[in-house]
Amino acid sequence: QLQLVESGGGSVRPGGSLTLSCEASRFTLASSAIGWFRQAPGKEREWVSCISSSGSNADYADSVKGRFTIERDNAKNTVLLQMNSLKPEDTAVYYCAAHWSHYCSGDSLDGYTSWGQGTQVTVSS
Repeated sequence: QLQLVESGGGSVRPGGSLTLSCEASRFTLASSAIGWFRQAPGKEREWVSCISSSGSNADYADSVKGRFTIERDNAKNTVLLQMNSLKPEDTAVYYCAAHWSHYCSGDSLDGYTSWGQGTQVTVSS
């Protein structure tokens, strides 16, 4: 089972930017689609974005489309989530997860077999 580690979270003002990183220890990410999810206090975990194993396909939730960009560098075993124009409603713990398939599966949490511990993102003035 992959072990994933997120980093890059923090506190920013509305309109600010952060880049989250997802890295794997001991295993390669190259054969898995990777998803980003978030969970705000009192809310269910929701899908944010996903990128296929090759990096050729990426999907985004409507709430972040045009503001967030997902990309991967398989040589560095890393997946990044660039978040721009952040809003208070983006405040949440962000998780990355590895899918059993090469391909994304929409907004479902099903199929994601390995999860990181999460990194906190707080957007506040």
